[in-house]
Amino acid sequence: MELKEIIKVIRLELNLSQEALARELHVGFTSVNRWENGHTKPNQIARHALIELCRNNNVDSDLISLIEKAK
Repeated sequence: MELKEIIKVIRLELNLSQEALARELHVGFTSVNRWENGHTKPNQIARHALIELCRNNNVDSDLISLIEKAK
């Protein structure tokens, strides 16, 4: 699974819009949109924030591992 797909799966599992996920991660809506469309990837800070959000919301640990390993 590609990083863009992982991000979308996590967002949907958390029942968040792209805009709401962006607010949670303290990034712009366009950043989340670009990540999900595969135009860019989250930087290290955003990736760490996404992992923490997942851990705090009991997201499947397999998805967290995929984020950590994704390039």
